[in-house]
Amino acid sequence: MRKSILLLAGIALLTLPGLAQAQPEKPAAAPSADEKAIRDNAAAYAAAFNSRDAKAMAAFWSPEAVYTNRLTGEQVVGKAAITKQIESQLKAAGKVILEVVVKKVEFVSPNVAIERGTTLFIPEKGTPDESNYTAVEVKRDGRWMLDRVTEDEKPSVPVAREKLQQLAWLVGSWQDESPEEHLETECHWARNENFLILSFRASIAGRTQMAGIQVIGYDAANKQFRSWVFDSDGGFGEGAWTQKGKQWFIHQKGSLPDGRTSSAVNVIRQLDGDSFTWQSTNREIDGRIEPNVNELRMVRQK
Repeated sequence: MRKSILLLAGIALLTLPGLAQAQPEKPAAAPSADEKAIRDNAAAYAAAFNSRDAKAMAAFWSPEAVYTNRLTGEQVVGKAAITKQIESQLKAAGKVILEVVVKKVEFVSPNVAIERGTTLFIPEKGTPDESNYTAVEVKRDGRWMLDRVTEDEKPSVPVAREKLQQLAWLVGSWQDESPEEHLETECHWARNENFLILSFRASIAGRTQMAGIQVIGYDAANKQFRSWVFDSDGGFGEGAWTQKGKQWFIHQKGSLPDGRTSSAVNVIRQLDGDSFTWQSTNREIDGRIEPNVNELRMVRQK
């Protein structure tokens, strides 16, 4: 029982990464016939470029179409002018291949849609040129046509999202192998993948003793990971992460529900893709030294 009490106390000092379990996503609905037509047009447009067929490419534009390139400040008005630009572009294209990826299609009305995606020009040698685009599509005589197209530079990946890939292996469900107490964690990405959100639940003899949530993010100003935890008893804390090899040391400071202060150094060590260990060390409550929590081995639940 002593070990169980220490385990729960360790969780209160910010044990494992944790936050409320993600709700299962509903399966995506099949695209409508109009959305499919728009997506098919994008693929056909890329195929026409790769075949160097200027006439086929021009056929996708409406007579009053406007193309705006925010990277260069260029704007081309009217299908005739756009056709000339296409012909000029194809002559200078060399062996470049075009790929178009449609990310989203939104319908403003039955005959007007907004298409968003990326274009990727891939040269035979060298670095591909990628950009974002937004296209207003109009439906005329049963055909979807490009009416307003704006091209923008593709934004760089946010620093937080890029850095957090180091902890992407935490995503998933985990359980400890201890026979006395049971610890479960669930980890998933927050929207836009700029934070990791986790949950934890500790139980003894099948009864939940404590649960909580934790958010992990990247502090660009201090160039390190930080985490914030809130447990079901009313305690909370903040941690600063440092890395040594495959081990992460989380220097944790917090406040217990009764107002006492707490601190600890929690250590996470990745063993492989499906297991890691966790231990809470250097633990103090109101300046009084507390025993370490024994190392736990967490196993991914498939």
